[in-house]
Amino acid sequence: MLLIATLEKSWWVWDDEISDLWYNCFHDNATKTWLCAATNENDWLQSVQALMVLSVVFSSISFLVFLGQLFAMSQGGLFYFTGFCQAFAGLTDFAACLIFTFHRKEILSNSKDPNSGRFGYCFLLAWDKKRNMGTWTRRRQHCKNKFIAR
Repeated sequence: MLLIATLEKSWWVWDDEISDLWYNCFHDNATKTWLCAATNENDWLQSVQALMVLSVVFSSISFLVFLGQLFAMSQGGLFYFTGFCQAFAGLTDFAACLIFTFHRKEILSNSKDPNSGRFGYCFLLAWDKKRNMGTWTRRRQHCKNKFIAR
């Protein structure tokens, strides 16, 4: 989910134009295709890009370490490092979403009027990742407690 939110092209949507962290695209009615150009860099956009990439890295590390710990850890062991990586992934994702939310006018300054658009599904996926992080941690803790009780 986080990888899709970072790489896909739908963070801000107008009727015939979309914008994401990497490209601005508009629909050409004559050719019925999407024409894309690189976004204009500014400090806010670069910080959102960096935080989202960092979030993907932390999440990937968490997943790989979790797989390693799953097979190598003794019964009843705790997944502290995996939890910390997942928490940092959620925090960096949350920070990126907040920056995009509060500074979208500066980030989208060279596009259409930001007031006439809306958030796209990739932004919502990123926001949902932050919200579900706590749910995933609670589920993992519940399963661990259930496993230890046996």
